[in-house]
Amino acid sequence: MATRRQIQVANAIQQHISYLLQRELKDPRIGFATITGVEVTGDLKYARVYVSVMGTPEEQRETMQAMTSGKGFIRRELANRMDIRFVPDLQFKLDTSAAYSDKIARLLNDLKEADGQRGQAEAATATEESAPDAQPDEQKGMIEEDVEDKEAR
Repeated sequence: MATRRQIQVANAIQQHISYLLQRELKDPRIGFATITGVEVTGDLKYARVYVSVMGTPEEQRETMQAMTSGKGFIRRELANRMDIRFVPDLQFKLDTSAAYSDKIARLLNDLKEADGQRGQAEAATATEESAPDAQPDEQKGMIEEDVEDKEAR
């Protein structure tokens, strides 16, 4: 379980790196990237930074390479901006949870649509099955006449 200090340092790192990504990192390889989380070890020496990147797998790979190559700049800026004795060594990890949750949501929507279509098909089949029991008015009239003839005999 993370200590209060670990959580504070992780939140500060996340905020500062997010700001740097938006305003100061000028690498053209960095696409639409978001810092989704930071985990800091107990001794505050290492930090794992989770980055979510929207785009193709190649764009994701290029963005992660750009983040790794800019690690020194990011650590220097963190040292200038944070009141901390040692800036943790940063390790960038691609966060695919957003893509995974989108995939699950699409699968659930597909299942819901298929279930709705199946329900409509079952309702139509049930209507068709009940249709042979319901006889046209002409046939009803003929049956009633037959019943009356049988009663008269």
